[in-house]
Amino acid sequence: MRARRTALLAAAAALLVGAAPAPDPAPAPVLPGFGKILIASDSTASVYGEDRYPQTGWGQMLPCALDAGTEVVDLAMAGRSTKTFIGEGRWDGLMARVQPGDVVLIQFGHNDAYKAKPERYADPATTYRDNLLRFIWQVRGARAIPVLVTPVGQHMFGPDGKAKANFADWSAVMRELSTTTQTPLIDLEGLSRAWLDQTGEAASRGYYLHAPAGAFPGFPKGIDDDTHFSELGARRIADLVAGALKGLNLPLSGHVLAERPLLLRTTPLGHRGCQ
Repeated sequence: MRARRTALLAAAAALLVGAAPAPDPAPAPVLPGFGKILIASDSTASVYGEDRYPQTGWGQMLPCALDAGTEVVDLAMAGRSTKTFIGEGRWDGLMARVQPGDVVLIQFGHNDAYKAKPERYADPATTYRDNLLRFIWQVRGARAIPVLVTPVGQHMFGPDGKAKANFADWSAVMRELSTTTQTPLIDLEGLSRAWLDQTGEAASRGYYLHAPAGAFPGFPKGIDDDTHFSELGARRIADLVAGALKGLNLPLSGHVLAERPLLLRTTPLGHRGCQ
């Protein structure tokens, strides 16, 4: 009897050992919080000095849409396409500054479409697409967030009175890559064209770089430019970008101001500041 009781106790102990609870699973990796915004783009987004006023890039005005602690590193450069941004080492320079949690806004297309300059031209279906894929994977590899931005619209209207989509093929590639790689997208071409249509051809002219001779020291002969922005135009485009960022539900989105009156001004401040 005693032997049987000993055997039963041993069996129970064995069952208890076998039923020991599994160890707690390893904690999920902590994703980085939002860091800063970096901009890879062309002249439509780049920074201009006071000697070029009123010419202003939309990236220059984006800080006016963000809370006080949010940094914008605008590395956009005039005349650059995806091809030359890479070839000149500018992309590598940007990546050297990327930290986990950063957001990289990627807007190209204007110069990629410029066939008259082969050093810039990037075929949308091949070179342009491959370059964008490189941007996406490298930013993600740095544990940062790439955001594709379709090329902003120009002040050019068709016979139907609607703003033209002059970079439709390049925008289409961005939209396709956004879907296939699940990369956030700001369809700035669509947003800016809708804004131009609503504003009208005549009323929207002042948002682009049009000035008579003698109006500004930087343009003594005047200028008529349907691609680049005046101070007010850059503010409006920055507002479109900010509104789209707010709606992307990224860690950054909470740093975008819900109300952005400084970007909706109807009279210029005469400088690129937020106040």
